[in-house]
Parts: sequence; structure tokens; C-alpha cells
Amino acid sequence: MEKLTVIKVGGKIVEEEDTLQRLLDDFTAIEGHKVLVHGGGRSATKLAARLGIESQMVNGRRITDADMLQIVTMVYGGLVNKNIVAGLQARGVNALGLTGADMDVIRSAKRPLKDGVDYGFVGDVRQVDGSRLSSLIRQGIVPVMAPLTHDGEGHILNTNADTIAGETAKGLAPFFDVALVFCFEKKGVLRDENDEDSVIPTLTPEDFRRYVADGTIQGGMIPKLENSFEALKAGVSQVVITSAAALGSGSGTRILQYK
Repeated sequence: MEKLTVIKVGGKIVEEEDTLQRLLDDFTAIEGHKVLVHGGGRSATKLAARLGIESQMVNGRRITDADMLQIVTMVYGGLVNKNIVAGLQARGVNALGLTGADMDVIRSAKRPLKDGVDYGFVGDVRQVDGSRLSSLIRQGIVPVMAPLTHDGEGHILNTNADTIAGETAKGLAPFFDVALVFCFEKKGVLRDENDEDSVIPTLTPEDFRRYVADGTIQGGMIPKLENSFEALKAGVSQVVITSAAALGSGSGTRILQYK
């Protein structure tokens, strides 16, 4: 089976010019089929503030009311996505920017009230059309996925980028030998957040439960790792969490399958 790499990069990396250019160079150097999934939350927060719209977060997740939905659609689907696509085209990569609504590749359902919190126009992924995506990829096109989906009834929904990456990898697993790589600012999952070199080289579900219980792993890393284990269960062949600077080096934290 042909290999395919799904790379997810955090907003901080694609929103700052020097880290964006390095990422685009490193991503271009990856051989074979590939997909890039990006965030963009800091840019959305900045633009919202300039327009006098307050950003509300609950447990690291953005509350997306009608005004904020307009902001994230413009920023994620427009500004951030097209900057990446243009940068890749300049490097000879035939990139195509997509939201979940484009070609109906990712459909979601609006998140119901959760613990009394109304997240607004936030989507929980229901289906990924891996067949359509794989046909694009086999034509030599590199999808660049923005963290936006749709509900099939005309509504765009803000959707967590880690989830988009995990669900896209799962959707493509029947068609390719898929590796999923989460890139962020750290070198991997750390034992000590103040020590950049305390990378945990491998992480099993048992390790994960233990590290969550003792507070070593917390915050946004928890859903990232939950997505990682779910992806492995659904047929993704490998998952790595590493820094964008180490992309392609093989370093970072390798997530291991349930026994």
C-alpha cells in the first residue's frame, strides 16, 4: 500500500513568518503523498479583538457564536489557508486549500450542550469522504485542510484541528498506509514541561492514563493523545508527536497501539 503522511501544525507555527517558511520547506521535503492540516486560533483571536469581538474559551475550546463564526471562516479558510497554499505552490507543491464543505469531504454535527456549555457553531465530525480525498491525492494534489467543516444544511462549523487531522487520517487509512504527525512548539510529549529535553519517547495507553493521573499530561495534550489512540485503533499505522523543527527527523514521542 502506498504511504501517506498527514501533518497537523498548530496555529502558532503557521502564523509567524519565520516558522511558517521553515515548515513549508520541511513539508515540501517529505516524500510521497501528504496532507497538511493547520490551526489558526491566535490570528482569529487577534482579528476578533481588532473588530471588538470578545473571544471566549472553555477548557481550551473556542465558543463560536455567529460573529466569531464569521471571523474563523475568514481567517482559517481564507487568510491562513491561502498563505500556506501560496507558499507551497512557490515550492513546486501542487496544494489545494480545503474546508470540510469543499467537495463534502468532512461533514459534522453541531455540538450539543456539553456540561451546560453552549459551544455555538462548533462541529463534531461525523464522516470523512476518504474516497474523494484519496482520488485527489492520487492525482498529485496535496490537500491543505482548514479547521472548518459543515453540517450538510448550509452551515459552516468551527472544528478542532487535531480532530480534523485524526479523522482525516482515519478516513484515508483504507486507501493508504497512513502516518499521522502532530507538530507543535515542543519536541514531543514532555515529562517536565520546563525541560525541553524530557521527551517521553514512546507512550502506551497505560502510560497515558498514569501520566494524566499524576498531572504530567494535562490540558490540550489530553485530547491530542486521545485522538492519537483512536487513530491507531481505526487503522492508522503510526502516530508521532514532535516539533515542527524536527519534522522528518524521526524524533519526538511515538504513540503505541492498545495491546
